[in-house]
Amino acid sequence: MAVRYGCTVDKKNAMRAGAVAAGTTLMMLLMSSPALALTPDDGDDPGPGLSVIETIGLYVVIPLALFGIIAGLVMVLDKSKKQV
Repeated sequence: MAVRYGCTVDKKNAMRAGAVAAGTTLMMLLMSSPALALTPDDGDDPGPGLSVIETIGLYVVIPLALFGIIAGLVMVLDKSKKQV
């Protein structure tokens, strides 16, 4: 029992596509400049950092609360008839 596919991909085209993808990725990495994040700019004035509680509240609690509020409003304001 042999499986026949509608279109075949020969090894030459697959190798060419892989080489183009790898070459493009390599060139993008080599041509990108470093971020230079360690040297501050003239106008930089960083504020105080966040505590652990503030970080968890800002990036975990607030998005979960917003999700809950939006999901609750959608469920409460749903006007479609329930099918039993």
